Amino acid sequence: MAHVRTRDGEEIFYKDWGSGPPVLFIHGWPLNADAWDDQMKLVADNGFRGIAHDRRGHGRSSQPFDGYDFDTFADDLNDLVNALDLRDVTLVGHSMGGGELARYVGRHGTGRVARAVLLSAIPPLMIQGPDNPEGVPEQVFEDIKNGILTERSQFWRETAETFVGANRPGTRATQGNQDAFWFMAMHQNVQAGVKCVDAFARTDFTEDLRKFDVPTLVVHGDDDQIVPVEATGRKAAEIIPNATLKVYEGGSHGIALVPGDKEKFNQDLLAFLEG
Repeated sequence: MAHVRTRDGEEIFYKDWGSGPPVLFIHGWPLNADAWDDQMKLVADNGFRGIAHDRRGHGRSSQPFDGYDFDTFADDLNDLVNALDLRDVTLVGHSMGGGELARYVGRHGTGRVARAVLLSAIPPLMIQGPDNPEGVPEQVFEDIKNGILTERSQFWRETAETFVGANRPGTRATQGNQDAFWFMAMHQNVQAGVKCVDAFARTDFTEDLRKFDVPTLVVHGDDDQIVPVEATGRKAAEIIPNATLKVYEGGSHGIALVPGDKEKFNQDLLAFLEG
């Protein structure tokens, strides 16, 4: 398996499919690179080079006890980009991965970046507060952490349902979608699970978004039960200069996984890459 060693000695697993202009996919919490397999094949089949990595603490990457903050994640991403010498790369970040993408731009700039895609992403800020009334109440994040620490296998089974919108009438989410979520989640270490909640709940990416100076596509579902579009996607599209916002009616948090929305996103992604 392919790994890149980070500046602090951790190992980051990555997949590398196809050849052509690079597209680097950044997964959400608590998933790993496998969440992007459909999109990896899509880009590789259409003349692009698809790359996806497992964040530290997830999947096949190192499982340290510390380092679960967005500065570290962004620097890990930078180590990967530099090790593979990626240039004119399109960065695609889902959920928490959108925060990783934003902080990468904030810390390392866009010198190697051609385009960016934020899918169901957490920027600019998740947690509810006086300046972010549309955000998620703090107690929700505490309940998530308690669920992980109390009985994480069952917690992930229950979370899978809302993640892909399987609890909605007329859903097209499959049992396979939910099983895949559970399987990937169980390969995240418990320390990463809890610490990432604090990181993605409280990190403010507003200033990072203001540094975007490349074409950016923001895609979000209007029925996202994990990352509400009013607090995140719509605001991000307003902050990022000249961003394009696409809101999928009835779309869940797992847009890239769920039949129907997956195909729509794949079409929008390919059009953006080829535009």
